[in-house]
Amino acid sequence: QVQAHTFEKDYLAVLEGIPDAPEGVLADLLARDAARKQTFVTHTPGPDARPARLSYRVLGVKDGRALVRIRLETGRTHQIRVHLAWRSHPIVGDMIYGHKKPELGLNSQCLHAAALDFIHPRTGKPVHVECELPDYFTQALSKLEPL
Repeated sequence: QVQAHTFEKDYLAVLEGIPDAPEGVLADLLARDAARKQTFVTHTPGPDARPARLSYRVLGVKDGRALVRIRLETGRTHQIRVHLAWRSHPIVGDMIYGHKKPELGLNSQCLHAAALDFIHPRTGKPVHVECELPDYFTQALSKLEPL
């Protein structure tokens, strides 16, 4: 289902800065630097450059940050983090692609896999699963209320 793009995965993230548009689609070519273990945006097509696409919607803003819901259309390594950092909106707490110091008391990035939608392989019926926000994410949001 993942390869057929019928498996949907939604994330919540807190971004540094506020995207220009309240919702949109981000599409880039992503490549991986194996030596540095980082993914990056490239404009050069080639065997290592793979298309990556996601959609986002801003849910709230406060103190120069935005809470967004993200739906992946492809699943590349660090895709969400790279797409957003490339556009100068790194995920709060991402010390690899964003700021190089902890923020809001976090020791992790403010990115959470919030929901999955897929077709059950045996019954053929749609399945929707949601996961509550972890404590660290809720605590970071409380510092930004009313986001």
